[in-house]
Amino acid sequence: MTDTPPAPRTEATDAADATDAPASTDSIDAIVGLWARERPDLTDALWPVEVLGRLQRLGVALEKEFRSFAAERGLELGEFDILSTLQRSGPPYELTAGAFRKAAMVTSGAITNRIDRMEAKGLVERVRGTEDRRSVKIRLTEKGHEITRDYMTGHLANEARMLASFDREECADLADKLRRLLVSLGDTSIT
Repeated sequence: MTDTPPAPRTEATDAADATDAPASTDSIDAIVGLWARERPDLTDALWPVEVLGRLQRLGVALEKEFRSFAAERGLELGEFDILSTLQRSGPPYELTAGAFRKAAMVTSGAITNRIDRMEAKGLVERVRGTEDRRSVKIRLTEKGHEITRDYMTGHLANEARMLASFDREECADLADKLRRLLVSLGDTSIT
């Protein structure tokens, strides 16, 4: 049996290959390439890095963007998390520290420290229960409402800017795929 020689390269085949190639490369392409060179036996097994490595890098890049956006508005990212959690909880815009822990997945000490700082800024207030004085809820103040409303409008515009390389249909498709991945890893509703 003889091997068939490859077809000669033409402008058409070069153009077809160019459309199959990514428009640009990123650090994950470089990492995968280095592993493929170092361990050619793993080349076919590197595909998860193509997705999960990018998700990891995106997480770091997005957190940097969000922190910068918050800092420009005089807030820490965790403070906005508390403000927005209170705002979306609806009237009377108050929750227990336990409810925050569930939504934000941080320790009670971290929540307490954040709330202390935010109370000093006049963004939230602690409200003791009328029936059980040991019960304390965190309530959004009017100043907290104003900041959250303004922040959220800018935050959504900033997020749209970060996704500008995708159209709405691509974003919906990506959101669906990411949701499936999160659910498969045990993520559930925060309510």
